[in-house]
Amino acid sequence: MKLRLHTTTLALGAFLLTLLLPAVAVRAAEQEQRPQAQFGEEMTVSEVLLDVLVTSKDGDVIVGLGADDFIVREGDETIPVDTATFYSSSVPGKGVGTTAGESRVDPVPEDRYFILFFDDQRKNQSVTGGNRLLQRQMQAGRDAERWIGNALAPADWVAVVSYDRSLRVFTDFTRDRQRLANAIEEATSGGPGLGTWPSRQSTEGPALTDDLPEGRALVKETTRIYSALERVAEAAADVRGRKNLVYVGLGFGRLNSFGQYEPDNRYYQPMLRALNDANVAVYTVDITPPEVSHTFEGALTELAEDTGGRYYPFATSFATPLSEIAKETSGYYLLSYRTQHPVGEDGYQKVTVETKNPGFRIRVRQGYEY
Repeated sequence: MKLRLHTTTLALGAFLLTLLLPAVAVRAAEQEQRPQAQFGEEMTVSEVLLDVLVTSKDGDVIVGLGADDFIVREGDETIPVDTATFYSSSVPGKGVGTTAGESRVDPVPEDRYFILFFDDQRKNQSVTGGNRLLQRQMQAGRDAERWIGNALAPADWVAVVSYDRSLRVFTDFTRDRQRLANAIEEATSGGPGLGTWPSRQSTEGPALTDDLPEGRALVKETTRIYSALERVAEAAADVRGRKNLVYVGLGFGRLNSFGQYEPDNRYYQPMLRALNDANVAVYTVDITPPEVSHTFEGALTELAEDTGGRYYPFATSFATPLSEIAKETSGYYLLSYRTQHPVGEDGYQKVTVETKNPGFRIRVRQGYEY
């Protein structure tokens, strides 16, 4: 509090100050007794929804957990979980937890979404080992076709896209196995896909292409793989539930002066925020031969961990990681809790989630935009 005393003599100033001091003391005492929130910044309370995969060490989905089984932290603050609802495409119910002290006999049924994203290796044909990478890409395509033919569940939707200097869409979400097989073959062999007007393809379910740029804008806005993944995430944001993007490629990023990978945060952070905000978990499948290690392994690991996915190196058969991804994503918990942020402020909030049982494995996105 500032006292502005406009006087003509020092004596008058001292006299007025003497009169004012008791009032100042009273007001100070009143401030100490009042709740401090009245004098703090205005806050808004919002609900956060966070999808969490909980599995055993063998990758089996854990069912039967409730809100009290989860520990959520934003920074150093532990936040109580209001509800934990289990969604599943195939897991039978075993007393699934909801709010604390309650239980649900059956899981909530939900469709499951996969986006197969092939980072086309034709651009690397001129480098040493480029032809080997292309052979591995073709093998990944054949293994993915077999997985589609043998393991696609009735509740599964799959879309197929690729990146070759810009984003290409080969099929929107579909359950048509023949359409998916054709799309995968075309994506891994360098086909044109649906061109720059992918929305012209008829769709039978949720559509990525409704929210993707088209024509020249599609090419212009996806010249970097970061922006291609960002656009895919934004297009998938309106699709309800968790989306599982399977990236098949070498990785990407930049190398520092020591030849080590480091993320280019000009592009990595916006991409990461878009993926997390749209509930897109990235499962990175390394296309390099099993005996080869390379500098972008760190990029594949980081992208998977930051989005709640998983990194798969050294794949002898690409059907193996696809089967494991399908197994561990057959059910997940949707946690809800309330949090506060200053009114009018935008930002990105990092989140950590644990279970009270340390033997369980957790996969969860690292934060959300507010």
